[in-house]
Amino acid sequence: MGILDWITNVNGSINGFVWGIPMLVLLIGTGIFMTILTKVFQVSHIGHWFKNTIGDIFTNKHVTKHTDKNDKSISQFQSLCTALAATIGTGNIVGVAAAIAIGGPGAIFWMWIVAFFGMMTNYSENILGIYFRRKNKNNEWSGGAMYYLQDGLGGYKGMKWVGKILAILFACFAVLASFGIGNASQINSIAANMDAAFGIPAWVVGLALLVIGGVIIVGGLKRVASVTEKIVPFMAIVYIIAAIVVICFNGANVGPAFVSIFKGAFGLKSAAGGMVGGGIVLALTYGMKRGVFSNEAGLGSSVMVHSNSNVIEPVRQGMWGIFEVFADTIIVCTLTALVVLTSGVIDLQTGQVAAAYAEASTSTLVGQAFGTLFGNAGPGFVAIALLFFAFSTVLGWSHYGTKSFEYLFGEKAAIGYKIVFVLFIFVGATMDLTLAWDISDTFNGLMAIPNLIGVLSLFPIVYKITKNYVDRKIRHKNVVPMISHFPDIQKMQEEALARGEE
Repeated sequence: MGILDWITNVNGSINGFVWGIPMLVLLIGTGIFMTILTKVFQVSHIGHWFKNTIGDIFTNKHVTKHTDKNDKSISQFQSLCTALAATIGTGNIVGVAAAIAIGGPGAIFWMWIVAFFGMMTNYSENILGIYFRRKNKNNEWSGGAMYYLQDGLGGYKGMKWVGKILAILFACFAVLASFGIGNASQINSIAANMDAAFGIPAWVVGLALLVIGGVIIVGGLKRVASVTEKIVPFMAIVYIIAAIVVICFNGANVGPAFVSIFKGAFGLKSAAGGMVGGGIVLALTYGMKRGVFSNEAGLGSSVMVHSNSNVIEPVRQGMWGIFEVFADTIIVCTLTALVVLTSGVIDLQTGQVAAAYAEASTSTLVGQAFGTLFGNAGPGFVAIALLFFAFSTVLGWSHYGTKSFEYLFGEKAAIGYKIVFVLFIFVGATMDLTLAWDISDTFNGLMAIPNLIGVLSLFPIVYKITKNYVDRKIRHKNVVPMISHFPDIQKMQEEALARGEE
């Protein structure tokens, strides 16, 4: 048995355990629990969180305010764009196509379920990230699952070492995952699509992205954020418009597409008498796995960039977390799914790839779907969209890996991580990384375990902070705000609130 075969077998065993029924129950269960705990905040206060996220971009200068050179934090909008940069990538294009091709159209329904409850998981993560964050020696905010595990869970009686060990495990998993989900799998998909659409060799793509990525990533978070706040909104808007055009062109198939989604989700028989897709097990498994791969709710990853925001209120950043999942899965993934399902590349009667497109890989299937309307320009458009989306994911994940490495080895060691991460871009473009996708799935699950333990164990804090915010901001009660676990930061942020900052 070769080394790759051995790695494949070991990873398969771990993956089967990590993504078994217990993990899916833990992921969805955490989201359901936090949804109930916050009284279905994502629905009951939908107007409030829309107004205080996307609405504030146009009315509140503090949300988009760029900090001065001495302040190492980034704006709330930059934190959202960097988080979206890390989540809107191959999962929204290749991942959706793979979920449909393997799990059938019903996988999309389970993606929605993951997203709905994942909104409140992400909300809770961000609240804890802001509440337990602190400044490092470089005067940068440092926050994330490792800190609320260490100081939150570890603050309970007799749990100091449990919190610390889980924090270290989370950071290790995040560093390793950054090379898979955050680098190799993204770059590999870019290279495959650029070769298929334009005939550009993988090594050329890899070398070009290595140089560009190096300039941005080594420059630090503020440089990464300044790039992502320009790339993400532009490409998201362009992609959404193009997807809507294709869906409208194939409008007659929209109804049947939704029927196939709901039938496939529960393994119901299609009109042709066969089973839609692979039945309920495949639909549920691939829908949930790709849903988590797409929006990362429950992994604790995006908390690391949300914690660098100049925000004062933990709940405000929590609401950005809700919007992040909404934009990623409910909007972008759904539009990709409808493009694929209405264009004819999927046979809606069987839920499988249509015979005419049987030779297309999942990484090029969305390009074929756009090509049904735009011809040869379709695969080219998707290749370019994937280039921007996936490369911005690499930028976002470079920060996650850096912060995790910093937690493990200190601020000075982070530059070494960045250099290795940048060099790995070329590796990702030029090697056959089929195994990278499977390993990425495994590390996704491994990250989620300590993170969800932290979120569930700290639910009383999430509840108290949410109630405190609702009492002050919505019910207009005069109560002291809950902002930070640390008294000195609490005092500093209270003074900022008094000045009218948020």
